[in-house]
Amino acid sequence: MTKKVLGKDTKTEGVSRRKFLTGAAAATAGVATLGFPMIAKAQGPISMRWQSTWPTKDIFHEYALDFAQKINDMTGGDMKIEVLPAGSVVPAFGVLDAVSKGTLDGAHGVIVYHYGKQNALALWGSGPGYGMDANMLLSWHKYGGGKEFIERLYKSIGANVQSFAYGPMFTQPFGWFKKPITKLEDLKGMKFRTVGLSVDVYTAMGCAVNALPGAEIVPAMDRGLLDGAEFNNASSDRLLGFPDVSKVCMLQSFHQNAEQFEILFNKTKYDALPAKLKAIIANGVEAASADMAWKSIDRYSKDYIELQTKDKVKFYKTPDAILAKQLVVYDEVVKKKSVDNPLFKEIVESQIAFAKRTVAWDMDYNVNRRMAYNHYFGAKKAAPAKAAPAKEEPKKK
Repeated sequence: MTKKVLGKDTKTEGVSRRKFLTGAAAATAGVATLGFPMIAKAQGPISMRWQSTWPTKDIFHEYALDFAQKINDMTGGDMKIEVLPAGSVVPAFGVLDAVSKGTLDGAHGVIVYHYGKQNALALWGSGPGYGMDANMLLSWHKYGGGKEFIERLYKSIGANVQSFAYGPMFTQPFGWFKKPITKLEDLKGMKFRTVGLSVDVYTAMGCAVNALPGAEIVPAMDRGLLDGAEFNNASSDRLLGFPDVSKVCMLQSFHQNAEQFEILFNKTKYDALPAKLKAIIANGVEAASADMAWKSIDRYSKDYIELQTKDKVKFYKTPDAILAKQLVVYDEVVKKKSVDNPLFKEIVESQIAFAKRTVAWDMDYNVNRRMAYNHYFGAKKAAPAKAAPAKEEPKKK
């Protein structure tokens, strides 16, 4: 009898429990339907609207798209960056203000373009880098104090941005001209385009300088508003149409020997991101930096050949006398800027100390590639004639 009662009670209890669980499940489902999906839908992926400093056809805009795609992929859709070309929201040189104010969530450009707001920002690319190439300057940026300096610089002008330096550039040509530049006097009175501290350098060498964004250079040369100009590399120069207005390009220069790109975020929006997304961005910047360097080697070398074979451009090496003059003029410009801007002076001293150590190591350790290149691809010299074998003397009997 006891078992019967217990069985009845157990059965009743089981029914009651099932009713409770069913009701609870229905209630939970109701809450989920009314609450959780709506919240998730309201939050969704973090969307960011960016603008690059470059026209759509420039390979630099492609680099901006590459970076955005890497971040979009690595976040698994939690963040979506859309990158518009220059002029879509603000002019090319207006991205810093737009990002700082929140008009744009981010931008892709170069630090040197902000020279007009704080001239020390030009030290991330304008000049000889004290012998450093762009990758070495990026090493100084990450491990030699540059990152902390740039935070101080942006704070000094009230820019509400988070900056990431990345993407080492190769030495930029001295410029495109109507005829080869053989001596310093050839530059006197020339209407020329450049940016950053290079404005001061080319001005001191006799040019009348106009700092135009990339998309405006070729039209200005075509209309005769410029006699010469420099931009960056074989691919960009070709895509922007330089061969249509000039057939002479002077290679090698110290005016922008160590430049790199910049990723900018609106700092308020960046600071609000989860730690996981910040980590993805930091590592994504470095991944994009390596990929950009590898892609540029492939593309620039191909376009260098195309410029010569298809576009009939003649390349000339910049005379050593002009290169030496650039160094002298640059030192004079830096000396003057250092007096007027203590932070400028502090950054220069930091770069010099880093360069003295790292460039010495680089030159001592790394073999000059010219010998190996000439060995494999240079004109083969005729093999020296073999000496005739010595005649064997007759044996004495």
